[in-house]
Amino acid sequence: MADLSPAAPAASSIAERIATAQRRILKACRAAGRPEGAVTLVAVTKTQPPEAVAAARAAGLTVFGENRVQEAQGRWGPDAAAGTAPELRLIGPLQTNKAADALELFDVIETLDREKLARALADAGQKLGRRPRVLVQVNTGAEPQKAGVLPGEAPALIAAARALDLAVEGLMCIPPVEAAAGPHFALLAKLAAREGLPVLSMGMSDDYETAVRFGATHVRLGSALFGPRN
Repeated sequence: MADLSPAAPAASSIAERIATAQRRILKACRAAGRPEGAVTLVAVTKTQPPEAVAAARAAGLTVFGENRVQEAQGRWGPDAAAGTAPELRLIGPLQTNKAADALELFDVIETLDREKLARALADAGQKLGRRPRVLVQVNTGAEPQKAGVLPGEAPALIAAARALDLAVEGLMCIPPVEAAAGPHFALLAKLAAREGLPVLSMGMSDDYETAVRFGATHVRLGSALFGPRN
């Protein structure tokens, strides 16, 4: 089978893009009256070649997001086994039968969207002797093709996850592509405030400055750091 992996951008180019994104995040924080360091940059490394990931780490990034458990195992497994992996966050959908594999590798699961998955994570956590750290993914646009619990059903899922002793740290969303992102970020922030949740993972390469304005604590950047994906 042919290798369809994209060629890695030059390390200097990645470092420059990272520096630009960090400056823009800082500027957005200042404009919103938020302190420096209020927002964590999560580098989205799905489909990226090892050279690109190495360049991001060399540029000082310490938090990475992956969409698929199996791909992440291939990329980060040796580092995780050696105890040298950065903070890893699962930002893609998770099947219940992959819950244990995900907990063995990821520090945070950002895509909890149903009670069945909450139970699977709780069971896996007990076996591994770990309390799973999770975010609840909210489908703010009620898009039928997209993962995430509906906004009106989020409080019940949060309560169920807490009852299972999951460490629910916050909320995550992916606004509809064709919609203005601001109202979706505002809705997520409102839900989080009601539930006393401090973490808001929202904002990607095209809208992360808007997300910072609405209170994002984590922004997930892929193409803004690594260039357009093939």
